[in-house]
Amino acid sequence: MYEFLAKTVLITHLLFIFFVVVGAFSYFINPKFLYLHLPAVAWGVYIQFTNSICPLTYVENWLLVKDNATFYDGGFIENYIMKVVYPSGISTNIQTILGSILLIINLSIYFFIFNLKILKKK
Repeated sequence: MYEFLAKTVLITHLLFIFFVVVGAFSYFINPKFLYLHLPAVAWGVYIQFTNSICPLTYVENWLLVKDNATFYDGGFIENYIMKVVYPSGISTNIQTILGSILLIINLSIYFFIFNLKILKKK
């Protein structure tokens, strides 16, 4: 049961990361999604620039300890999703670069949305 919950947290973590990176496009579904996306981006940038660890990591590790496991057995989640959420050998410099890329991507998307709104008004 705990392993299942740990995998659920891992998938939630991956979805959150995906939302942080490209969630600004959710504006086209409903502009109110930006009220969720902006704090998510702020959190993602904070985590990258401060070399902090997301609380979801602690929850996942706690669940694995409760399951008496130190790592996953094998399979799709372990081979693919784990490597995206927890890349091996990530350094402070790489995290800073990733944080900068995250900012550039999101500022570009928001710039596009802002300009699109201006063009619609004309």
